[in-house]
Amino acid sequence: MSHVSHHAIETDRYAKCIEVSKRIRWDTDRDVIRGRSFDFGRPFLPDGLSKVAQLPFLGSDEKRLFSQLQGRTYANMFALVERFIGAKALEISRGHWLGDQTALEALVRLTDEELKHQELFRRMETMMAPGMPGGYRFAAQPNDVAQAVLSASTWAVLALTTDIELFSQAHYRSSIEPEQQIDPLWKDVFLFHWKEESQHAIVDEMEWLRENERLDAAQRDQAVSELIGLVAAVDGIVQMQARADSDYFAQVAGRVFDAAQVQAIHATLLRAYRWQYIVSGVQDPRFIELLGSMIDAEQGARIQAALAPIVGAVH
Repeated sequence: MSHVSHHAIETDRYAKCIEVSKRIRWDTDRDVIRGRSFDFGRPFLPDGLSKVAQLPFLGSDEKRLFSQLQGRTYANMFALVERFIGAKALEISRGHWLGDQTALEALVRLTDEELKHQELFRRMETMMAPGMPGGYRFAAQPNDVAQAVLSASTWAVLALTTDIELFSQAHYRSSIEPEQQIDPLWKDVFLFHWKEESQHAIVDEMEWLRENERLDAAQRDQAVSELIGLVAAVDGIVQMQARADSDYFAQVAGRVFDAAQVQAIHATLLRAYRWQYIVSGVQDPRFIELLGSMIDAEQGARIQAALAPIVGAVH
């Protein structure tokens, strides 16, 4: 394919993202919240994501609290990752400043939407906090995490970002959308989030492929190592939050759990979070296809080896 026609196809894809972004654009108060509050008589995060079925000793009220706790952390995790995603999108837009203005607009719109999503998830935290027992703690600091992530190469950051955009859509389509029992406001937040994220995944994919073409073999090999490091950092955050959330749950559930039950609650949270924030992304067919098109067999084996303990712990 000639460079010219490839460029024209890319511009068309960016233009399509802009067109959809304009058509589905939503406002947090007018379209999403609409004057509503969260209904704490209902679960938030669906069972398929929360893995609550692995805790048969919980009563129905406890299962609901378990789902609400994970739903709260889910919103905070997205607020966390969108801090670095927006910053990176703004940074890579520089590559289009004096070039393809359609691509530039697509990235500026993406950044604008990510800022709106961050604000929405911060609102969710302030709206959920009064309806839940005190003592909840979100362990990671968004700015510290963003700084650490953004110190990695653009290729590695775009790989992680594409992974996140793809799993957020997969979660919505497979688990959140079909669920009838969960709180309608919580569900709507992720419906509207999904509508915009589906454009972001396309833009991120194009930017990742574009960055990949710029790298030589040694740079790409280094970037693969950095991606492995970023996944390990995400797993560190996941482990920290699973510990914080299991401690919180044991304190506020309203009864004393025995040692085996406390251990099961912690293990289930860790499995659920590893599935939600790592495994569901790296096993996404589109992510596997994209990554596979850029790396060689040895690099693929390195990534698989790094993921094996995390993937193995989930199943």
